[in-house]
Amino acid sequence: ETPVPMQRYTNRNILKITLPVLVSLLMEQLVGLTDTIYLGHYGDGRTELAASALAGVFYLVVFMLGFGFSVGAQVLIARRNGEGRLHEIGPVFMQGSLFLLLLAALLFALSRLCAEGLFSLLVEQQAVRRAAVDYLDWRVWGFFFSFAAAMFRALYVGTTRTRILTANSVVMVLTNVVLNYLLIFGRCGLPELGIAGAAIASVAAEAVSVLFFLLYTRLRFDWRRYRLFRFGGVDLRLLGHILSISVWVMLQEGMAFLSWFLFFVCIERLGTDQLAVTNMVRSIGSVVFLFVNAFASTASSLVSNLIGAGHAEEVRPLCRRMTRLCFSFVVPLALLIALFPERVLGFYSDDARLVAYGVPSLWVMLSTYVLCVPAFIGQFAVSGTGHTRVTLGIVLAAIFFYMAYTLWLTLVLRADVALCWTSDHLYYLVTLLLSVLYLRSGRWQRGTV
Repeated sequence: ETPVPMQRYTNRNILKITLPVLVSLLMEQLVGLTDTIYLGHYGDGRTELAASALAGVFYLVVFMLGFGFSVGAQVLIARRNGEGRLHEIGPVFMQGSLFLLLLAALLFALSRLCAEGLFSLLVEQQAVRRAAVDYLDWRVWGFFFSFAAAMFRALYVGTTRTRILTANSVVMVLTNVVLNYLLIFGRCGLPELGIAGAAIASVAAEAVSVLFFLLYTRLRFDWRRYRLFRFGGVDLRLLGHILSISVWVMLQEGMAFLSWFLFFVCIERLGTDQLAVTNMVRSIGSVVFLFVNAFASTASSLVSNLIGAGHAEEVRPLCRRMTRLCFSFVVPLALLIALFPERVLGFYSDDARLVAYGVPSLWVMLSTYVLCVPAFIGQFAVSGTGHTRVTLGIVLAAIFFYMAYTLWLTLVLRADVALCWTSDHLYYLVTLLLSVLYLRSGRWQRGTV
């Protein structure tokens, strides 16, 4: 596979890079989707769905610290790729991998020490709290594998060689589906582990993913050309350079998902049914969001490549084209889900009352994509310029309004869960306005990465 040449990107170029990223994200989303569907049919369903919602988002909050670092490394890899300085990509990858493994060890230890106390403080319902802790006791082992996989993703997206992501994710999701069935319900002579089985299956799937990346990179990737797998010790200068870009993305992603976690905590105060519905709607929304995430991630890489190749004037037209392409995927899918809401929600629960209760929330969530698509592509384009501190400021402003509105809806008004989902509209609106204003200002063309 050869990288797309650094020139004006056509729709075909964009789709050639984006679709493998999309398929890989879809496959990885099926890991969480499989957990949710299986757990919705285990035990009483509500407790497991509610617990997996809280524990799953807590895991994502911590994971996003590592993912944020990999996004910063991806920006640097893409810039060097655009400049043709391929021999500098391997050192970025190696130093980044070392840092992420050390960070994984630290976050693993902190999670094992603090998670139970945190959930005791924030979660009122004892059954939900106990199940969430059971899940996290095993799930946090995944930090080591998911962080390593994030650096491989940064390498392949940054160099626009994305086809491997598809095959890797297929292997990962198949591993998860099989192990979920075996471990949650105790099939083929294995013990019935329930929600803990879902966590173990996810960790095992992530470990298989990393092994696949390693084998492929050694056997099929021109790793000598990029100076991969050559480690001459810790390079504090290079690591500091990566962190100067990544630290803002780490804070940005961590804060964004922390606000999401707090949203779930607020919903838990409204009741178990409300939290179960929110988890189902979140899971469905995550499938639609895959398209946004894929196009936004590609936008970040292509923006950095364009700037590195000296084509900064193409950045804003690229963003507009990618927004239109993303809508061409998101709108049909969202309309299809909106037309058959009971059938889609029925995958998660056999309780007809719970399914009917979730329909209004599902419709509200789907309507957010009118703002979500241009907002995320704009935000990731700002990250792709290398001005990640600005992106952090945009996200923090959006989070401020998001959390204030959420607290008012849940703790003051005690509003219906469907109305609570309108907080996403406010988040994306603020993100969109600030991202567009910054890109139009032209200030991102100053400085180097």
